[in-house]
Amino acid sequence: MVTTRSAAETIDLGRKIGAVLKPNDVIALTGQLGAGKTTLIQGIAEGIGVKDYVTSPTFIIINEYAGRLPFYHIDLYRLDEGLEIADLGIEEYFNRGGVCVIEWAEKLGELLPQAAAKIEIEWISENEREICLSSALAARLK
Repeated sequence: MVTTRSAAETIDLGRKIGAVLKPNDVIALTGQLGAGKTTLIQGIAEGIGVKDYVTSPTFIIINEYAGRLPFYHIDLYRLDEGLEIADLGIEEYFNRGGVCVIEWAEKLGELLPQAAAKIEIEWISENEREICLSSALAARLK
């Protein structure tokens, strides 16, 4: 568990995560609306070397960026679980040699790879977040 006390600290944690990601890594990100998922993802993208400003692809579902690895930012917020998600072919992105970061990943259900690293963000106060990293991802940061 990591506690960040500002958006800058959340972005910095994201940079550290991005720096250790490898081809075909999938990050499953969960947390309530406004928890800071996109802020963390901006840092992850920077850590991968993405130069573009990263925004949430809520209405277009998937944004693709170039970095040291291809970076796929997927946002499932607007989608219903089940058929609608299955019809998108999101799982095709999991083996393209890049990194997939998925907001609202719980909506993928069984489509989420078992090897996906999980990150849960909890809103504590306006500036404070508790961020829980899966043990495998946390071990890479040491």
